[in-house]
This record gives sequence, C-alpha cells and structure tokens, in this order.
Amino acid sequence: MRIRATNVCGMGQTPDDMLSAVSASLAERTGRSLDEWVALVRASGIDPLDQNAVRKWLRSSHGIPQNSQWAIADAAARDAGWVRPTVAEYVDGQYSGAKAALRPVYDALAAAIGDLGGDVTVEGRSTYTPFVRGRQFAAVAAATRDRVDLGLRFTDPPHAARLQPATAPGQATHKICLRSVQDLDDEVLHLLRIAYEQNA
Repeated sequence: MRIRATNVCGMGQTPDDMLSAVSASLAERTGRSLDEWVALVRASGIDPLDQNAVRKWLRSSHGIPQNSQWAIADAAARDAGWVRPTVAEYVDGQYSGAKAALRPVYDALAAAIGDLGGDVTVEGRSTYTPFVRGRQFAAVAAATRDRVDLGLRFTDPPHAARLQPATAPGQATHKICLRSVQDLDDEVLHLLRIAYEQNA
C-alpha cells in the first residue's frame, strides 16, 4: 500500500500534481496568479493557517471554485509556515482523545484494505482517511467516540443489509458502521473487495 499526505486529489494525480495543475491555470481562470492570491490572503486579515476560513472567504468574497480554493488556502498556509501533516499524523489526530479506543478498528480496516492489492494508496485528510485505487473506493472515519464509519463507493451497489446509503465519509455511496474489530467480518471484507474491484 502506498501512502501520500494530501488535502486534495484528482483522479490519477498525486496531490502535488493536482495543486500544480490548478495553480498553473489560476491566473487564466481568476485573473490573479497564485502568488497574488497568497498576498491577498495575507492582506485580508484572515489567519492563513485557518484553511477553512480562507476557503470560505475565497468562495463568499471572490466566487473562487472549490479546487482553486484548496490550492490557494494550501499555498497561503505554507507561506505562513504550515507543514502538511503526514498520513500517520493525520490518522493519529483522528484517533486521539475520546476516539483513541477506536484506533484498533481503524488499524484492522487499514490492514484489510491494504491486503486487497499493491495498487491501493492511502491519503491523509483531517477528518477521514481515504483509500484510492483508480479512484477513491473506501474511506474510514472516526464518526463518534464509539463508532467508525467505513464509506464504500460502488458503481453497482450489492445488496447487503448492513450497507446504508451515504454521502460520506469521502466519496462514499454507502457506509457500514463498525464499533469493534469483531465487526470487521467476512461480509465486510467481501464488500470491501467489491468496492475495490468497481473502482479500478
């Protein structure tokens, strides 16, 4: 399983490829270069390390589309000294404090997902962990202090009583709630395999 830390990712692109592509066309699409946007964020009085606030401001005040918001917020935060966390740091943050007891569930899921094939990539996010093949097929989130949500993306959803329609975590079309390692049974492993195969 390959690991890459990111906040954004396009299909078939690394996070840095995606940011580079968006940044390269920013001036054409918005009238300002990435450096000009970073300077504007700096002058706005918004904390550049609060990427959510920067993205909200870019959207509400300037009508900037989502991928461009991410690229500008990322660049402004880096300019202010922010260093993107590693995948391990993102995961550690998700399973700390009240949610620390859920870490064995995440670890068991991550191992099972990694066993699906050598083409699986795990990416870092602040609130969930996506797993990607050709595109994201699974995402794991510590949803509450006693529940992990396994989001699965299906193009042709199988019938399974435990599958719930969903729009999160990540790009999920369905989810399964897990409360212990024992919930990761043969049925869940089978559903993971189907999602993996449908997202080559």
